[in-house]
Amino acid sequence: MPQIQSAPRGLRLHIGIFGRRNAGKSSLLNGITAQNVSIVSDVAGTTTDPVEKPMELLPLGPVLFIDTAGIDDVGALGVERANRARLVFDRTELAILVLGENEWTPFEDEIREEFARRNVPVLVVFNKTDLHAPAPALVQRVQEEFHLPTVFVSAKNHTGFAELKEQILIAVPEEWLASQTIVADLLAPGSVVVLVVPIDKEAPKGRLILPQVQVLRELLDFGMRVMVTRDVELAAALDALKEPPALVITDSQAFRRVSEIVPETVPLTGFSVLFARFKGDFQTLIAGTRAVADLKPGDRILVAESCSHHPIGEDIGRVKIPNWLRQKVGGELEFTHVQGNDFPADLTPYRLVIQCGGCMTNRRAILSRIMRAREQGVPITNYGLIIAWMMGIFERAIQIVETKI
Repeated sequence: MPQIQSAPRGLRLHIGIFGRRNAGKSSLLNGITAQNVSIVSDVAGTTTDPVEKPMELLPLGPVLFIDTAGIDDVGALGVERANRARLVFDRTELAILVLGENEWTPFEDEIREEFARRNVPVLVVFNKTDLHAPAPALVQRVQEEFHLPTVFVSAKNHTGFAELKEQILIAVPEEWLASQTIVADLLAPGSVVVLVVPIDKEAPKGRLILPQVQVLRELLDFGMRVMVTRDVELAAALDALKEPPALVITDSQAFRRVSEIVPETVPLTGFSVLFARFKGDFQTLIAGTRAVADLKPGDRILVAESCSHHPIGEDIGRVKIPNWLRQKVGGELEFTHVQGNDFPADLTPYRLVIQCGGCMTNRRAILSRIMRAREQGVPITNYGLIIAWMMGIFERAIQIVETKI
């Protein structure tokens, strides 16, 4: 498992929790983290200084929640508390504005306007819904006049937190999501890398598929020395090298053949395995892959592709993976296929979700699907990981990533 708690603050998404006194900010933080991080009391002004809680908000990754004192605090001490809370503005990348009552005051406007000037996204949380329903007129004003997303939560009854986490994911700044590399950070500068690119019916005529192009470009950008070859020439290509490569990356469908050629001393992985880390949450997908061993005949499986390509021949998602899984479980399985943006809200009928590599969509979309699966207790994996598992080289394929994290 990754050492998330040791991740430096600078590598965490900073999420500030703001609002008036007694709006339920501390209760909200405790509910999100499932821990008693902040002191909770019916007495307004209990939180004196900002309380920080580093945690792993799966599948998003390492974040830092900052619970602030109410900025409407009064008196000399209250003014000092409010000033300390305002200092949190400077390091907040996503703001949660908590309302404990059906009232929008100048204090909420101050927070909203300040973050608007800073171009920081704001998420409005109507708390204490166990005591009173949010006023429809106020909700409409927040959504339509201020154009801010809203979530309805009861920290006391612990309802609405799944929706809150999903809205946090939606609101995360795009540049924070897109900051990860595909493979270059796993290698030393100047490493020799071999890319194995089979040319089959599904390979686009005259060009490579997108994950192969993206990996190749990143390796070149980072100064790596790259050899590209087909699987049928791989043995000769390795013999032509003066020293073993630092890594071999193959199309997942050629895993078995390539693993037989590449010596065990040479790290081997697949393009889709790397995309499991690049576009998703690697540990969640790893756990989902291990759950494949629990499948039984008759189970329902959802196969989700993020593009709408026309299936050709032995399609990987519709033919090859289903057939391999049927052989593994020794019986029939029921498969449902969705494409593009289609993805069921209710995943509970399925024993497993298999997501494609996600090369044609963004990381936010893949993380949203992973989050939904996690919240509903349904294992989720991706094409490359499940193929590596079925080919018997799963541990080898994930080793280089597991070692890094």
